Amino acid sequence: KTQAVAADSAPAAFATCRSCHSVEPGKHGIGPSLFGIVGTRAGDIPGFNFSPALRNSGVTWDRQSLDTWLQGPMKMVPGTKMVIGVSDPKKRQEVIDYLETLK
Repeated sequence: KTQAVAADSAPAAFATCRSCHSVEPGKHGIGPSLFGIVGTRAGDIPGFNFSPALRNSGVTWDRQSLDTWLQGPMKMVPGTKMVIGVSDPKKRQEVIDYLETLK
């Protein structure tokens, strides 16, 4: 029930993310599940085949790194599989605020 509520509370800006990512623990799509992503090391979600570039990036997902990532994943970590960014700063903040609720 909690996961359904979390999915229902997603901002409109998250619709782009949802095309590749789920918010359910362990349920991966084209991209990894984003459940509990804030505070983890990049490439450290079990059961998903991350690019070596992301696995070896040493990035920890916090507000600042997520904001930079969403501006241009391939600029931040050349060789990553993620190509879609969120150019609008307000929408990025809405997405990050939402990701912080997925625990």
